[in-house]
This record gives sequence, structure tokens and C-alpha cells, in this order.
Amino acid sequence: MLSLSTGLLLSSALINNIHAQDKPYHLSKTFHIASAGGWDYLAVNNNKLYVSHGTQLNILDKTTGDSIGVIPNTTGIHGIAFANALNKGFTSNGKLNSITVFDLATNNITNQIQVGENPDAIIFEPFSQKIITCNGRSKDLSVVDPQSNKVIATIALAGKPETAVSDGEGKVFVNIEDKSEIAVVNLKTMSVETKWSIAPGEEPTGLAFDNKSKRLFAGCDNKLLMVIDATNGKTIAKVPIGEGCDGVAFDNESKTIFTSNGEDGTMTVIKEKSTNSFEVINTVTTKKGARTIAIDEATHAIYLPTAEFVPGPHEGKRPPMVPGSFQILVYNK
Repeated sequence: MLSLSTGLLLSSALINNIHAQDKPYHLSKTFHIASAGGWDYLAVNNNKLYVSHGTQLNILDKTTGDSIGVIPNTTGIHGIAFANALNKGFTSNGKLNSITVFDLATNNITNQIQVGENPDAIIFEPFSQKIITCNGRSKDLSVVDPQSNKVIATIALAGKPETAVSDGEGKVFVNIEDKSEIAVVNLKTMSVETKWSIAPGEEPTGLAFDNKSKRLFAGCDNKLLMVIDATNGKTIAKVPIGEGCDGVAFDNESKTIFTSNGEDGTMTVIKEKSTNSFEVINTVTTKKGARTIAIDEATHAIYLPTAEFVPGPHEGKRPPMVPGSFQILVYNK
């Protein structure tokens, strides 16, 4: 039997843990990168933060923000992927229609691979052990063997692919931005198996996946997060989010979904309460322009890139950034 004091200690620990889980995210650090250029995706790997930035990839210490290295000549860079067993990193270079391959230990560039037109998101797919790019202009996927650095397949799609996630069992789910669909790609046959409408969600961009509950989380341009059953394509929930979402992240441990909403400068925090129940638990103020997102599942830190912008009316166009103001916002509980 537990003593009264032991019981009180356990109760106190449980209460503290619940409070820690409910605690809202707050801005803990800002990493500054004083150079010009736009940005897109960023990723955490082996205690390093990899940030796409204009014509280069910036590599930072994920804790301090100190510069570790730069991968140059990646014009129009969008995404970053890693084949850690091969000690290789990969960038998708949208304006060059290529992938840059670099050594993760030395940051030396080792190869350039030509892929489809305007490669955007890029992933390492664990089932096939391949690198896959989403090519927006040619409307297809390039499947690359990371050992030989060669394209082994091109998979045609019915629209513009934005982001892809894998179930680790031979299927890849791809947001088709201009069709408001998710394409299901079978890597065993290297073909599209089926397509699912995600209406009323429009123009899906960010995509994340809970492999345990088999739920897909698609961030849409009309301020909705669509939750889709990855086994049959059925819509499970539609959750209101902020405006201008271009990224979705999922914390497997806390069962929490995050959307980065660049137009209104917020991050929507959504709790997966059960397989079919989802609730917005917080809306965190970030900064305008913070539209993409990465999570460090080891520390649960959230990273969002943005910049300062030139004030004034810009006739419906994206306002120009203040030169040298590029920054990474770091959020923690």
C-alpha cells in the first residue's frame, strides 16, 4: 500500500505533468540569418537545423542558432531530405529542376541530379529507401535511388503536387494543390492507386500523418485543416485554422497538430483527442510570413522561418522583405 506522502507526491507529479502538457507554446529564441533571399521548407536532423534560403541551404545548430555551414548554388531551393544511413543530404532546387546531393558530415556537394520541373517538397521514403520530389510544373513525382543518385521512376499525377508523406508500408500520400485532392501512390507499382477529394478543403499545401491512428492532416488555403482517414479517404473532421497555411507538423508523442498560418501570423495548435476527435487548444501569435514549419520531435521545439517586411500598400502582391532580416522563430512550451 502507498503511504499518504508517496500518494501525494504521485498526485502532484501527475498534476504537474498535465499542466505541462496544457502549457501554451511561447517564443523562446530567434535565430537571425543576415542575407537576402526567400525561403520555403526547413528540417531538423542530427541536432542540426537545415533552412532553405534563396540560392543556398543554411545549416544551424538547432539549439543555439550558430551557423554550421552553407550549401551554395541551390537556386530556388524548396525542401531538404536525408538518407542518414548513406550520410547524404538532398535539396530540391525549384529553379534548376535538380537535386543537390551533399555529405552530411562535411557539407561537401557530391552530386547534382536532374529531376522533373520545379521540384518542391522532397522526402526520404523509408519503405522503398528512395528520395522522392514533388514536381509542381511537370505535375509528377521523381523517384531517386540515393545510392546511385539516379532517377529510377517518374510517376505522373493529375495535378500539381505540393507535399508528400509516407505510411512506411509502400504508400505515399500527395497533396494535389490545384485539384483539392490527395493522390495515393503505390510504390510497389510506381503508380497512382486512387485519388481522394478533400472538399470542402481547398488548395491543400502542408501535410502531416499520424501512422498510429492512420489520419492525414491537410492544411488548406481556405482556413481549414482537413483530417482524412488514410485507409479509405473518408473525411473525419474539418478544423478551423488561420489564414495562409503552408505547413503542417505533427508531434507523435503529444498527439498534437500544428499549422503555420503565414498571412495572419499565427500557429494553430490542435489536439488529437481520439481517432475521430480533434480540438483547437491554442492559437499562438507568430509573425506574418511564418508560413512553413518544422518540429524537433526530440525536444518538441517548433521552428518557423520569416522576415521583416517593407510597410505600405503593395497592390495585392507579397510585400518585399527587409534585406538582412531573415529569421527563424523558435517556440517551446
